[in-house]
Amino acid sequence: MNQQSESMDSHKIKERYHLLLHALKKEPVLAASGLCMLVSAFFVPPSEAYFSYIDFRVLVLLFCLMSVVAGLQAHGLFSWLAGRLLNGKKQRRILFLLLILLPFFTSMLVTNDVALITFVPFAILVLELTGQQQYMIFVLVMQTVAANLGSMATPVGNPQNLYLYSAFQLSAGSFFKTVFPFTLMALPLLCVSVLFSPKKELDVTLPEQSALADHRRILLYILLFVLCLLSVFHVLHYKILFIVVCLALLLTDRPLFKKIDYGLLMTFVCFFIFAGNIGALGSVRTFLQDVLAKQPLLVSALTSQVISNVPAAVLLSGFTDNWKSLLLGTDIGGLGTPIASLASLISFRLYMKTKHAGSGRYLGFFTLVNIAGLLLFLTIAMICS
Repeated sequence: MNQQSESMDSHKIKERYHLLLHALKKEPVLAASGLCMLVSAFFVPPSEAYFSYIDFRVLVLLFCLMSVVAGLQAHGLFSWLAGRLLNGKKQRRILFLLLILLPFFTSMLVTNDVALITFVPFAILVLELTGQQQYMIFVLVMQTVAANLGSMATPVGNPQNLYLYSAFQLSAGSFFKTVFPFTLMALPLLCVSVLFSPKKELDVTLPEQSALADHRRILLYILLFVLCLLSVFHVLHYKILFIVVCLALLLTDRPLFKKIDYGLLMTFVCFFIFAGNIGALGSVRTFLQDVLAKQPLLVSALTSQVISNVPAAVLLSGFTDNWKSLLLGTDIGGLGTPIASLASLISFRLYMKTKHAGSGRYLGFFTLVNIAGLLLFLTIAMICS
């Protein structure tokens, strides 16, 4: 009887171990942020002060934006638009350029990770249908770079922009004045990149694109997205937005609640608490303030390479008032290592599911392009600052 009980206990332990490993692989940054929070709690015991660390406005805006974008994606708006653009005879360079610029422009409105989740599978399908698999690494890596550079253009383009825009109470004018020149520089570089592929005409015949079935629901999500923008720009109170979005989902699209990235929201909560605890440690706070006072742009870009740009923005924002350097450092810092921007991991995972995928070839080209981009934009930012 005891042996049977021990065997059952052992089985449960193994099962929990495998569940933990699966969770770590699926949400590595959430796991890391949770660990950081727990370690910091040993030095700063939990108290009511923890609630003051959390920026609830940012969490609500993220939740609402993710809900609305998930609705537009679920009802096929992005795939329908891509199909309308790509079907028919196209020059190979034009086709590649369209595939690269789709995530560049859409990431400005729906975040870089959503843009890549939508358009990387679409690119894989198009390349396989047209027999251009030899260019898959090139196109997917350039899509990833395009999404990371395009997303820096707006406060809603990526989570760290939304956080910094809210945390420093920025005006729209000051934000766009800071980031727009870099987005403008990125566009011609992306266009030039396709010139390295030889000229050839391709016939793109995608699976039959049905007309958008639920126009009313898509219109609803577009209106909700406008309300999200109004809230981001401080026109509509975030609590009102939260109530409106939740009511809309409850009344029209309840399954959508399951498609929201709650892992990202929890990652923010963990890093809010971690950053607050770090700020409460005098010696650590002084060290970070001194380092950021000397090279805020470089420190934020390099920190992004190790813990990714979203946690870097949350962690470092409490130790500097130089929001421009922090904004540019974490946005440009999305280039570089595969973990510098979590969106980059999305492309890599999707590529690894394709036939004849080679992680070494992909990561080699990815690193070459990203390091070149990181050095170029970081140098320009340092000269201009």
